Amino acid sequence: MIGLFDTGHGGLTIYQALAKHLPQRNFIYFGDHANAPYGTKPASEILELTKSAIEMLFNRGCPLVVLACNTATAVALRQLQQNWLPNSVHKNKRVLGIIVPTVEVATSTHDDASETLVVFGTQRTIESGVYEVEIHKRNPQAKVIPQTCAQLAGAIENGASEGELEQLVSEAVRECLQKTDGKAPQRALLGCTHFPIVEHLFKKHLPTSTQILSQGAAVADRLIDYLKRHPEFAQNENKQTDLFLTSGDALRVKADAKRFLGVFLPFEKCP
Repeated sequence: MIGLFDTGHGGLTIYQALAKHLPQRNFIYFGDHANAPYGTKPASEILELTKSAIEMLFNRGCPLVVLACNTATAVALRQLQQNWLPNSVHKNKRVLGIIVPTVEVATSTHDDASETLVVFGTQRTIESGVYEVEIHKRNPQAKVIPQTCAQLAGAIENGASEGELEQLVSEAVRECLQKTDGKAPQRALLGCTHFPIVEHLFKKHLPTSTQILSQGAAVADRLIDYLKRHPEFAQNENKQTDLFLTSGDALRVKADAKRFLGVFLPFEKCP
């Protein structure tokens, strides 16, 4: 069983990709809607919330948990992997993030080593600099444009109107293009799992030549490879109904998932 954690329903974009590419695996998804968004919270609070969510998923039978959240990955993953997990009762379990898989796919398919990539993310993700570090590890010549979208994830979670969401996206794109002197970046990474929900708005405002990279597909591709290399987490399972948990209002979360993703998901309130 694989656990997935996000601050809200943005991580469902990752779940959809994983469920499509790993149809025989069982998933438990937990959205911490009661505390969303994480993007403007202090790093110490993000760390504690993320650790609590992971422990809950471990205790529900998930030996492997994927942080389907860029902010939690950027701020908390390294500390959890290096300092907490090896010294805990869960030391034989694993926590994976989604930033490195995204960057691996983005940098393995580039045609121009000196290409420009823009990364749209939350305040904490951009401040961490993790995308720039990981991209330059694999392609030192790439020009990385970090672009904060401080309010966008929260607006999506709070059910903002299409017009309000479009205004936030257009402002972020405008600021990004000011940094490039109006030149179109070759690629755009949506560095928040909420942002694919409004990918159509990014497409509308970014130059037509800019390629938007799909984080869900990248994470699925790399997770399949990880499971091949770590058969202890690739055990055969009897496929059951996936479980969806929330710390928030289950009725509202169901409605939001239906509105944004077009599917009904039976969210339950997590005790």
